[in-house]
Amino acid sequence: MAPWPELGNSHSEPNKYIEEATTQQSTISEKDKENPSSDAHSPASKIELLPSYSTVALIEEPVVEKDPWDMPNIKDLGVSWSERDTKGKIIAVFKGFGKVILLLGFLYLFVCSLDILSSAFQLVGGKMAGEIFRDGSVLSNPVAGLVIGVLVTVMVQSSSTSSSIIVSMVSSSLLTVKAAIPIIMGANIGTSVTNTVVALMQAGDRDEFRRAFAGATVHDFFNWLSVLVLLPVEVITSYLYHLTNVIVKSFHIQSGDNAPELLKVITDPLTKLIIQLDKNVINEVATGDEAAKNKSLIKIWCQTSKNVTLSNVTVPSPENCTSPSLCWTDGNMTWTLMNTTYEENIAKCKHAFVNVNLSDLGIGLILLALSLLVLCTCLILIVKVLNSVLKGQVASVIKKTINTDFPFPFTWLAGYLAILVGAGMTFIVQSSSVFTSAITPLVGIGVISLERAYPLTLGSNIGTTTTAILAALASPGNTLQSSLQIALCHFFFNISGIILWYPIPFTRLPIRLARGLGNITATYRWFAIFYLIVCFFLLPLIVFGLSLAGWPVLVGVGAPILFLLLVVLVMRVLQARCPQILPKKLQTWDFLPLWMRSLQPWDGLVSLLTGSCCQLPCCWCCRICCRVCCRTCCVLCGCPKCCRCSKCCDLFEDEENVKDIPIKVSEVYENVAAITKEIQQEGQDLKTFSSSTAL
Repeated sequence: MAPWPELGNSHSEPNKYIEEATTQQSTISEKDKENPSSDAHSPASKIELLPSYSTVALIEEPVVEKDPWDMPNIKDLGVSWSERDTKGKIIAVFKGFGKVILLLGFLYLFVCSLDILSSAFQLVGGKMAGEIFRDGSVLSNPVAGLVIGVLVTVMVQSSSTSSSIIVSMVSSSLLTVKAAIPIIMGANIGTSVTNTVVALMQAGDRDEFRRAFAGATVHDFFNWLSVLVLLPVEVITSYLYHLTNVIVKSFHIQSGDNAPELLKVITDPLTKLIIQLDKNVINEVATGDEAAKNKSLIKIWCQTSKNVTLSNVTVPSPENCTSPSLCWTDGNMTWTLMNTTYEENIAKCKHAFVNVNLSDLGIGLILLALSLLVLCTCLILIVKVLNSVLKGQVASVIKKTINTDFPFPFTWLAGYLAILVGAGMTFIVQSSSVFTSAITPLVGIGVISLERAYPLTLGSNIGTTTTAILAALASPGNTLQSSLQIALCHFFFNISGIILWYPIPFTRLPIRLARGLGNITATYRWFAIFYLIVCFFLLPLIVFGLSLAGWPVLVGVGAPILFLLLVVLVMRVLQARCPQILPKKLQTWDFLPLWMRSLQPWDGLVSLLTGSCCQLPCCWCCRICCRVCCRTCCVLCGCPKCCRCSKCCDLFEDEENVKDIPIKVSEVYENVAAITKEIQQEGQDLKTFSSSTAL
C-alpha cells in the first residue's frame, strides 16, 4: 500500500502539538466566559479544527475472505409475496408454473441429447471398440483389460453397451469371467467421463466451476481409488469371481422378462425419430464375425420376417448330406434337402438418416456436433432457470431438505439414505451418466453440497449395476449364467469400493482430492481439459500400447514411474505433517525448477498459445451462437470484454468487483480530498494487479 500523504498543517511532534492545542482551547474558553456576547458575532473561520494523526482509523477492519466452498445464499430481489396484490400473485403463480414446465422441457432435451451423444460415439468408434475386444491375448493381461474397459466405454459412452459386449464374448467362450472382471472395472471408470464433460459448461463463474468440477470428479476419484486397491486384490485372490460363482450356482435362476425401461419409454419417441442403431453389429465384430465389418450400424429395416423353407442345396460330398435318403447326385454335383432361412424386409425405419448416403463416421460426427450443441445449450438454460427458481425461501427449503443431517446420534444415517436415494433415482432413469450429469449443475450453483453429492454418486454406481442385473436375468438360457455373474461382479465391486471409501469419515479421500482438483481448475481452467484428455484418453492409450508389447515392457516402464509417484506422495505427506525429519532442502519443493512445481509457467504458455485465437474469434462466435461457443473459448483462455452476451469469464469481472476502500474520516478532518485521491490511486493499483493475475 502506498504511504498516506502528509498534510501541510501536520507536525513532526504530535504530542507537543496536542498540548499546545489544548492550552490554546483553554485560553479561548476563558475569554469566552469573560465576553459571552461575542459568540453570536464570531465568524466560523476563526474555529480551529484538530487534524487526525492516526491513519489506521481511516480504514475499516479488513473483511474476512469468503470461503469459495461455502454454499451461496441466492437472495430473492423481487417483490415479496405479501406485498403483491391479487393480480400480481396470479401472475407470479403462472410464472412459477411456466418456469417448472421450461425446466422439465430442458431436462427432457438434456437426457435425449445424452442418448444421441451415446449413439454418435458408437457410430464413430463402435467398430473400433469391437476390434479392440478381439485380441484375446491382450485381454488376459488385467492391466490391459482395465484400460480397454475405459477406452471402449469412453468410445461408446455407455457402460451397458460395453457390458453387453463382454457378456457376448463370455457366452461365446472368447473370454473367461476372470478376464472380464478388470474390463468391468474399466467400464466403471469410463462411464464417469460424461458428467466431467458436463461440468466444463459451468466454466464461466469460477466458484460455480470449482464446485461443479469437484462434484463431477469425485466420481472419477472414487472409481480410480477403488481400482488401485481392488484390482491387485482381485488378481491375487479372485474374490469377486469366487463370491459371484457361489451365488450363481447356489440359486437356480431361470430366465425372466426383459428389464423395465422406464426412461426409454419417454425418450424413445424423440430419439428414434433422429437415429436408430443396430447394436448387434458391435457384438458380432467383437466375436469375430468378418461379415459384420462391412455392415452399417445404422438400422434401415425395423420390421422384418424370417421364413424357413425346405429347399434343394448343393453340398461338397455325400457325407455333408442331411440324410442318406435325401441325398442324390447330378453329374459332378451332390444335392440334398436342407432348411434355409430367408429374411424378408417389410418396413423401413422412420428416422432422419434412414435414406442418407453417408458413412457411419460422417453421420456420427454430425450427430456428435449437434448433440453437444443441444447438451451445452440445455445445460446453460437449466442453470439459468434453476437460478431464477431457487431463490429466497424456496432455495433455503431445498438446501435444508437435501443437505441437512439427522439429529445426533443418528447423523451418520443421512449419508446412507442419500446412497439409497441415488440408487433409486438411477434405477428409475436407467443410467448413472444421466443422474450424475443432472446433479452436477446443482452442485455448481450451490443447491447440493459436495459432501452430499458424494453419497448420491455412490448410490448411482449401485443403481446402474441393479439395472444390469435385471438385464442379465432377461438373457437367454445359454448366456444367463455368464451375464448374471458379470453383473454381480460389477455390483460387488462397487459395494467393496463403498466399504473402503465411505463409512469412516477420514477415509473419504475422493472428497478431499476433488476439492484440490476443483481449486486448481478454478485458477487454471485449461487444466480441466488437460485432466480430461490425460485421464480418459492418453493414459489408457499409453498403457494399452505398452501392454501390446508384453508384460516385460509394461513392467519396465510402469514400475519406475509408479515408484517415483510413490516417493513424491510420501515426501508430500512428510512435508505437510512432520517436515522436521526431512533435510532442510527437502522440506519444500523450492529446489525444483518453477515449471516442475507450479502450473504458473504452463499457464503463461497456454495463454500465449491460445490468446491469439481467442481475442477476436470469441466475439465473432459470440454473435453467432451467443454463449455456447464462448464457453469453450472461456475454458481455455477467457473471452474479452466485448462479448457482452457472454458472461463466461471473469477476466474483467475482477476489475468490476473491486470495491472502493471504505474509510472512516474524523469529523474534524477537513483535508478529505487528498485522502480520497490517494485511496482511488490505491484502488487503481489493486485493479491492475487483479487484471494481470486473471487467466
